[in-house]
Amino acid sequence: MRLLFWALGFLLAGSTGSFAQAVQDHQYSTADIETGSRLYAAQCALCHGVTGDGVNGINLRLGQFRRVASDDDLARVLATGVAGAGMPAFKFQAAEVNGIIAFIRAGFDPTGTPVKVGTAAKGQALVDGKGRCLTCHRINGRGIRTAPDLSDIAAVRTPAAIQRSLLDPTSAMLPINRPVRAVTRQGRTIRGRRLNEDMFTVQLMDEEEQLVSLVKADLREYEVLKTSTMPSAAKTLSPEEIADVMAYLLTLKGQ
Repeated sequence: MRLLFWALGFLLAGSTGSFAQAVQDHQYSTADIETGSRLYAAQCALCHGVTGDGVNGINLRLGQFRRVASDDDLARVLATGVAGAGMPAFKFQAAEVNGIIAFIRAGFDPTGTPVKVGTAAKGQALVDGKGRCLTCHRINGRGIRTAPDLSDIAAVRTPAAIQRSLLDPTSAMLPINRPVRAVTRQGRTIRGRRLNEDMFTVQLMDEEEQLVSLVKADLREYEVLKTSTMPSAAKTLSPEEIADVMAYLLTLKGQ
């Protein structure tokens, strides 16, 4: 890994701005991820570990860094190294650097989906506004509880998993978060998000943000739905805007 970063310094010294712009404009591909996988195994795994958590306080697979938020930031750190932290810089072609970033963003999955990360400040504005995320989700005390709380999403899910949730919510939905529909013996219909379930009871957050506990024996109907109520972000946001939302969500690591 030290050799990797040392060589990047020779390639990028004195021109980090132009290189960062090239990375920012690049749309990653599966070929980039495959290239990055090979380079990481050969050059980076010795220090950062096979799963990316070999350095204290950093988990590359989960996108947890000390100084990095956007791909632009990651390119700069690769270019300049980190003085006093034992991280110099490495001489790679731009396509190889793109590969390393693409592999990291794909959550270390060589066959994963390319993930692009934009600007966190723009992403927060989209989450609060155009994306309408807070009409269902809650983030650091703001928003609604009918969908999962996102305050620590970057600490528990990889960038690739987060992006999949944005683009194809149904395929990425965790079983415990599936929407449910229950009808009591009195004919009352209750809809909400499942929080917990055992053989005899089910707990859910209903559409009014109320915690409801139901005894299954008291229900006339009970159905766990397999389709997420969340629409794909691709229907309302451009690829660039989705990259910005990704950047913001990757800053949400809880307390």
